[in-house]
Amino acid sequence: MATTFRIACYAEDKATAEKAAAACFQRIAELNASFTDYDPTSELMRLCAPGAQHPFKVSAPLFDLLQRSRQIAELTGGAFDPTCGYLSQLWRRSKRQQKLPQADRLQAAIAATDWRRITLHAESRSITLQPGTLMDLGGIAKGYAADECLCVLRRHGITRAVVQAGGDTAVGDPPPGETGWEIKLRTFTRPGDEDALTSVRLANRAVSTSGDLYQFIEIGGVRYSHIISPKTGLGLTGRIACSVFAPDCTTSDGLATAMCVLGREAGEKLAATLPGVEVRFAVVAED
Repeated sequence: MATTFRIACYAEDKATAEKAAAACFQRIAELNASFTDYDPTSELMRLCAPGAQHPFKVSAPLFDLLQRSRQIAELTGGAFDPTCGYLSQLWRRSKRQQKLPQADRLQAAIAATDWRRITLHAESRSITLQPGTLMDLGGIAKGYAADECLCVLRRHGITRAVVQAGGDTAVGDPPPGETGWEIKLRTFTRPGDEDALTSVRLANRAVSTSGDLYQFIEIGGVRYSHIISPKTGLGLTGRIACSVFAPDCTTSDGLATAMCVLGREAGEKLAATLPGVEVRFAVVAED
């Protein structure tokens, strides 16, 4: 999933912890094989293939993730959109070639990006996509995998645990004698403050941080984030970072991406309507 997963936990003994951790990493590999858009043979890419017959029956995890993705897309008015596959491909090419996409290709990719192109059939656990739809679950899959790791650990009798996947953190019960796990978040408000850290304590919660601190590119003197706006088809140009606290990491991951696209005012307004969700923005003011 293009990131490093880290697991910390309290177990009865080392052997139990190692067995549970191995099961977690096996689960991550299984989910990656299903969700990735880098492998044309993955379940997701077979669903999106031009010759695929729809409705297309999918695995329970992929159906669950697509259902959650569509819900967050609807909540955010498309600021998070799992059908942004063509935009993702164009932007990856732009980063390699150091130039912006051609206008006609960009407009075609924007036109193909719309979460309403996905129809879910719960009774048959199948999906129907409008022709020409390409998906990218990179903005939510890591959070889902982190949640799954907590489930795996619980099945091994381990409830005191924390799973980190890049900027996504899923937290179970707190360590013995503690109110929560200490999580350090990068928060900065101006260039040069990138190493600033804020500590929070969490238990049975999740937090995801998204922004352009590490993943960005400069083209024509303009700094573009790796976070793509579905409306423009390009990386965000405003310096912004956002941490979202939520009941689960799937939710926090998807919303963290969307909040950066929405911006502070709209993001805080949306968060206020969502039970159990808190958002913290760091909008960078250039000197």
